Amino acid sequence: MDRVESNLGFRLMALSYKIIDLIRPAMNILEEVGIKPEFHVLDYGCGPGSYLAPLAELVGKEGKIYALDVHPLAIQMVQKIASKKQLENVETIRSDCKTGLPDNSIDVVLLYDVLHDLSNPDKVLEELHRVLKLNGILSIRDHHMKENEIISKTENRGLFKLSRKGEKTFSFLKEEP
Repeated sequence: MDRVESNLGFRLMALSYKIIDLIRPAMNILEEVGIKPEFHVLDYGCGPGSYLAPLAELVGKEGKIYALDVHPLAIQMVQKIASKKQLENVETIRSDCKTGLPDNSIDVVLLYDVLHDLSNPDKVLEELHRVLKLNGILSIRDHHMKENEIISKTENRGLFKLSRKGEKTFSFLKEEP
């Protein structure tokens, strides 16, 4: 996440995600998280926007989706999807860490296939802790890491505590430091 891939590399990754989405639909993963209508969700490391349409369906028109990525093509792809599907509750954020969101404003953060790639995961987890509401959910999925690595990396600073291990995701609750 911290390093910006080449445009060609990003486009190839986006194509591979489209193929994966056919085999493993994003909605099947998101249903495990417990996202409800009117939730505010941050898709941290949104990539080409694979989760955007199903997220919009879950949060409804009264909810809000923030799609954050460091790569400019990711932001362009998300904006194109939002425009094409007329998703007026989507806001993009181009950043490698800071979200610019208010404290305690987010119900759920998705951190999917990003944790392994962060050069400073503690800094990112601090930012996610700051923006999550009390009892907010940090949902992690990372096929590049083993279960014990995901748990230890996420819990090591005392900001999050594993609340549930699902079939496809790990749900961590925000802890008060």
